[in-house]
Amino acid sequence: MKLSCTQENFKRAIFNTERVIGKQSSLPILENILLETEKGMLKVSATNLELGVSIRIGAKIEESGKITIPAKLIGNFVNNLPNEDNVILETKDQVLQISSGKYKADIKGLEAQDFPIIPETTDEILFSFSAQNIREFIPKIIPCVSVDNTRPEISGINMILNEKITLAATDSFRLAEAEVSLNKKNNYSTFINKTSSLIIPSNAFLEVLRIITPETEEIDVAIEENQIFFQIENTKIVSRLINGKYPEYKQIIPEKFETKIILKKEELLRSVKIASLFTNSKAGEIIFKSTAGEGKIEISAQTEERGENKTELKGKISGPDQEIIFNPRYFLDGINSISTQEIVILINTSSSPVVLRMIDEKEKIQNNFTYIVMPIKK
Repeated sequence: MKLSCTQENFKRAIFNTERVIGKQSSLPILENILLETEKGMLKVSATNLELGVSIRIGAKIEESGKITIPAKLIGNFVNNLPNEDNVILETKDQVLQISSGKYKADIKGLEAQDFPIIPETTDEILFSFSAQNIREFIPKIIPCVSVDNTRPEISGINMILNEKITLAATDSFRLAEAEVSLNKKNNYSTFINKTSSLIIPSNAFLEVLRIITPETEEIDVAIEENQIFFQIENTKIVSRLINGKYPEYKQIIPEKFETKIILKKEELLRSVKIASLFTNSKAGEIIFKSTAGEGKIEISAQTEERGENKTELKGKISGPDQEIIFNPRYFLDGINSISTQEIVILINTSSSPVVLRMIDEKEKIQNNFTYIVMPIKK
């Protein structure tokens, strides 16, 4: 193999593949990145057997070939190069000779034929959705993914396929759900008649997020043989799906609410952060109290070890007064997921799910994103 490419493209390809490498692998080859020529381009690939990433970049190819090299070593080497010259790659036996300007290195590699095959989809694209919608909503959903390995079905993001894509995550204490529009392709209708719900590892969406740029428009998706394929321009991401049945969470989302509270997001965020300082670090509790007649919201916390704190906010309140106890971390995650200047809090009772949603300048509630937090019952 002998080729040259821009340093910028090569650095980006290495950076976006080396993250996939497993930290503790019993197979040395999985600590390597595969470099290979393909269709007049350089293809850079990595996998941990659960998740695989392949990126194709433009290159001037003199000789075709392939080699695998240690991801950490090549990553550190190219990250320390000055942003100047092109990168020249050439293989001699199982050694990659890499040079850029006055910087040169010989990196020992392993046989490319020992590198695991990263699956390729044989089916056509099933659907596509807006990359910028994914960029907006996935960071709001990821914090709710469960880290409890005893319940693998909630350790990923649930994707419900219908006229729109619904993405949801829960750890049983809170839940986030977002709706994303899609463009149907090919056999979409036939597919969803058989499979309407999937569980996708959150790591797969994290990799998708890292690939998306502000200029990325669409993400193409194919699904087959318990695997999901994301195509983002010249990058392909493939991930195994999580087996299991996702909880029927829709039934816990109330359709009607007794109390509606509209607050300025930044004021609420600051008040809850301050209150959390006065809670027990292991099992914190803050009290959220609304008084409709006075348009007042009181947020307080108290512990014997730290003292007490109380903040009063003004807001628009309709419905009966409420007093609810929250875990401040879960409540903060919900507030942070709201991207509008004001936030609407929808409540029924002190023991029922509380809903947080975005609200626009005309006080119209936006239903394409929902964050639910369970109160602490006393």
